[in-house]
Amino acid sequence: MTTAQHKIGSGFGARSTAEEVLNGIDLSGRLALVTGGYSGLGLETTRALANAGAHVVVPARRPADAEAALAGIPRTEVGELDLADLASVEAFADRFLGSGRPIDILIASAGIMAAPERRVGPGWESHFAICHLGHHALVNRLWPALKAGGGARVVTVASSGHHSSPMRWDDVQFERGYDRWLAYGQAKTANVLFAVHLDKLGAEHGIRAFSLHPGAILTPLQRHLRPEEMVERGWIDEHGNQADPDFKSPEQGAATQVWAATSPRLDGMGGLYCEDCDIAEVAAEEGEWVGVRPYAIDAGEAERLWKFSADLTGVSLG
Repeated sequence: MTTAQHKIGSGFGARSTAEEVLNGIDLSGRLALVTGGYSGLGLETTRALANAGAHVVVPARRPADAEAALAGIPRTEVGELDLADLASVEAFADRFLGSGRPIDILIASAGIMAAPERRVGPGWESHFAICHLGHHALVNRLWPALKAGGGARVVTVASSGHHSSPMRWDDVQFERGYDRWLAYGQAKTANVLFAVHLDKLGAEHGIRAFSLHPGAILTPLQRHLRPEEMVERGWIDEHGNQADPDFKSPEQGAATQVWAATSPRLDGMGGLYCEDCDIAEVAAEEGEWVGVRPYAIDAGEAERLWKFSADLTGVSLG
């Protein structure tokens, strides 16, 4: 497999923070849009980008909660958006396009993990709908603003969880039995594949796309897990304190998406999966949970997912 999917020696690593990777980078006059930008890693991403001078738009399903979380962070604004509702996605995009502003950075950070079975829209499985289909529709509808950015980057926050499942083409919506971890894994694989094909479509317009694994971090993303389950996994102790020394802080967890969105080292590159503030290697074998699985960066799979998503959402660039 010939690929640019190799480490480049970025000078940063697993313990780098979002503030550190932005040191010396001036984002004044740039506009960033961060879904999920008011909670967990998204909040730290918003904070870092705003502190570097960017104006950050934060779409939110709960605008009042977002306003409260962002209080004190300069150059931020909130817009109403529910990624599980395509009408809401369209309304948000129409309002934004109506403002006439270009987008320089779009970070798709919102998502859910290991949630109980839930159907949204016309019966779509919720992980696939919220983590992937909502972002597919959003990016496609915001395409004119991304093109107007004159060199925009789109970053999808995936996960090493993609190692647990490729696309389940015979049962994408889990209509023949539900598994919350496989549903999460498939959605994260979709995040990676989305960046692969988006980059193919966007490169001629100067739009480049990346995906990433932020690392293991305790955030509200774990809200669907019981404490005893996290104790059993070694993530926390019986008192609820972090127990795994390899877990990152939220500031460290936000670093890779900020790096992928802004690093000049990535100029002229795209369609790549990153981790620990560098391009990741292709996973050598199953079971390692490090790097990116070949099926997640397969161009044919990426094009198939794009067409499948376009059919479901009714929105596509090509």
